[in-house]
Amino acid sequence: MYYLDKKIENLYRIFDQNERKDYLRLDLNENPGGLPQDFITKVLDDVDPRFIAEYPETLHFSEVLAKYLGTDITHLCLVNGSAEGIRYIIQAFTSPNGRIVGVVPSYFMFQVYSEMYGRNFVGVNYNDDLSMNINNIIKEITSDTQLLILLNPNNPMGNFYSDEEFAAIIKAADEKEVTVLVDEAYYYFHPKTFINYALNKEHIFITRTFSKMFSMAGCRLGYVVGWPDGIKMVQKLCTPHNTNAFAMKFAEAIINTPGMIESLVKKFNGGRDYLINELDKNGYEHKGEAGNFLFIKPQRIEAETIVKIMKEKYKILIKSYSNVGHFGNCLRVSIGEEKFMKVFIKALLEIEGIK
Repeated sequence: MYYLDKKIENLYRIFDQNERKDYLRLDLNENPGGLPQDFITKVLDDVDPRFIAEYPETLHFSEVLAKYLGTDITHLCLVNGSAEGIRYIIQAFTSPNGRIVGVVPSYFMFQVYSEMYGRNFVGVNYNDDLSMNINNIIKEITSDTQLLILLNPNNPMGNFYSDEEFAAIIKAADEKEVTVLVDEAYYYFHPKTFINYALNKEHIFITRTFSKMFSMAGCRLGYVVGWPDGIKMVQKLCTPHNTNAFAMKFAEAIINTPGMIESLVKKFNGGRDYLINELDKNGYEHKGEAGNFLFIKPQRIEAETIVKIMKEKYKILIKSYSNVGHFGNCLRVSIGEEKFMKVFIKALLEIEGIK
């Protein structure tokens, strides 16, 4: 008899099939400028047929990454984008019908994976002012909870946790023996990290990606940080040769090139400062203390209409979100260096008739 898992049959997914290459892409939290072309050319200079023909080996880059993070390879697992690591942690550290707690809204794959594997995801909602009361998180950390998922900073809200808030959450999780996963995909945009917890305590994982500040979304590379026995469990779920040779080559070059990371951060901060200044100058409400994105409340035109005009007339891709606290329906825009933010803000002001 043919079989189909009902959880998969009933799973709701949206697949992005858009052709985006001719647009200014400010919709998926990528770096619209990417890495410098001369840097890319240099990295690819010694790629030969053998490099492409061989299966990728992870030991060398794992050692490079471990040194960069100040740890050793027993605390690391390379994955094909941090989403893969998140999936494996849910798979290994929760049971069918197991209880998973996470803030909402957040990265949608947390809930997708929970549903995919038949877990019960319990969402903790943001306040109307888009802040998060950690007492609402702690209240949901019950004795039957198996996994707590946090984001620092969070996508899409852009909030982050203080040392005191995080310590209180971890204390509650320890008391109830709950594994904690902290996704730090947006770490470099607000360099507040809790990685030392993952390196020095059990049942705490950190996931990170090279897609955001490192501008490598097209290469698919991420990693999981945790205690050695936990990392072993994640590694058991990895497919053979799951990390791309080109991805590891570029990531190593970024890490080892003096000033490269600092340059990417500087360009981002310049674009962010410019955008916020222009929004403030023109009376726009916005939200996003951290991350490479902002929520923007339109003044005169509906958010969905602005998104449509941006795409059709200006060749700019952004997103609209509905029911975002007191913002209501608003725009979410990825932040890039200043030259791209100038293009966006000019279009926004023209659409809304403000200038």
